[in-house]
Amino acid sequence: MDDLIEHGQLFIGGALADPAGEDTIEVVSPHTERVIGRVPHASRADVDRAVAAARTAFDDGPWARTSLDERIAVVTRIKDAIAVRHEEIARVISAQNGSPYSWSVLAQALGAMMVWDAAITVARDFVYEERRAGALGPLLVRREPVGVVAAVVPWNVPQFVAAAKLAPALLAGCSVILKPSPETPLDSYVLAEIAAEAGLPEGVLSILPADREVSEYLVGHPGVDKVSFTGSVAAGKRVMEVASRQLTRVTLELGGKSAAVILPDADLEAAVAGIVPNAWMNNGQACVAQTRILAPRARYDEIAERFAAAASALVVGDPLDPATQVGPLVARRQQRRSLDYIALGQREGAKVLTGGGRPEAQQTGWYVEPTLFGDVGNGMRIAREEIFGPVICLLPYGDEEEAARIANDSDYGLSGSVWTADTGHGIDFARRVRTGTYSVNTFSLDMLGPFGGYKNSGLGREFGPEGFSAYLEHKMIHLPQGWDGEPG
Repeated sequence: MDDLIEHGQLFIGGALADPAGEDTIEVVSPHTERVIGRVPHASRADVDRAVAAARTAFDDGPWARTSLDERIAVVTRIKDAIAVRHEEIARVISAQNGSPYSWSVLAQALGAMMVWDAAITVARDFVYEERRAGALGPLLVRREPVGVVAAVVPWNVPQFVAAAKLAPALLAGCSVILKPSPETPLDSYVLAEIAAEAGLPEGVLSILPADREVSEYLVGHPGVDKVSFTGSVAAGKRVMEVASRQLTRVTLELGGKSAAVILPDADLEAAVAGIVPNAWMNNGQACVAQTRILAPRARYDEIAERFAAAASALVVGDPLDPATQVGPLVARRQQRRSLDYIALGQREGAKVLTGGGRPEAQQTGWYVEPTLFGDVGNGMRIAREEIFGPVICLLPYGDEEEAARIANDSDYGLSGSVWTADTGHGIDFARRVRTGTYSVNTFSLDMLGPFGGYKNSGLGREFGPEGFSAYLEHKMIHLPQGWDGEPG
């Protein structure tokens, strides 16, 4: 992107409005290291305005009281507009965070469109009110919108994660304040334009790019009923701490250190083809990335050779080049983090099988070579800590019991996969791994099922009816004994 993208206003309550302060956010290209965008930095006063608008819209406005069909119609227009503008959205995101353009098209833009679409399916089939036979008499059980939602999204997949929060919240009848990351605020202006054109009522949606300090103010705001956060474990714990002061409900989708387990009978060609793009996906900047590859010792050398060859063949370069498979990391601090972990892994005794530094061909930009460590023990920090860069660990194991122990020996439990000639046996292995999502001889993230993690990987679920219900309160209405009429 050669042209500077500048926005002078914030999207508050469904319309562009002048910010309360004069601070700005500069968006820097991770490829050129030049400023490519500038937007206002939301302040606490802007948060107050957005929360007040959302509160009024929810408490007194039409959105929560419209029919489900009416809400679906508006959300469908948002989904359709994202599909129409998916290439534009993909280019903006790749320019901001370094995602390879081909991956941005599929995951950042069309993936977001699929999230909106899946949420519509879930909302249409959801049971909002039901009669039950209670122990003391008939009951009416209702699900009602939770209220004002603060949705805090990260920089790695901004539109996808925004959709995961906005779509169910809006369909449930909630009002939302979306807080994009300061690294990736530009695509949120495309979303704001789409939402306004789709016909969301006044006050229902605000979008406030801001840093951590303003984010804390938002999640701790007494006018917020629900916080949905995606980010690091440390930040998630802080969000939970701040939100707890108001007893605000929280959903946390946090980090991962997922294990791809190759069983001895696996088809290695299929395993390599399935694991490599999902280990180095989005330049390694994905919470579900398969960052630990577990290999049986009897086939370890062959597996190490195949994965090293595949990793070294990945095309590194300009994220806007359709041929690029691995782009730059989002910021200099992330590049430094990955390089520091590579140095740490070598000190710990792991062996660099490929990569291990900065690509010689990329003298500008925050690049790190696709790196594969071999001879990794699961007690090493590189195997236990989320690096969030293109650094993958290959761990040997003896028997299947040890493989399951290693897969479970983690502070995280978000994703994972198993590769075997026997799918039924793979399902049995999947049942033994304590992780929120798992794949057998594939890797997938289905938006009609629950997504979330065990342990430090989070709290609650997104997607599917489980994720949709997080934006609803459950109400029980006791009915008189013997009454057999229909609710009004």
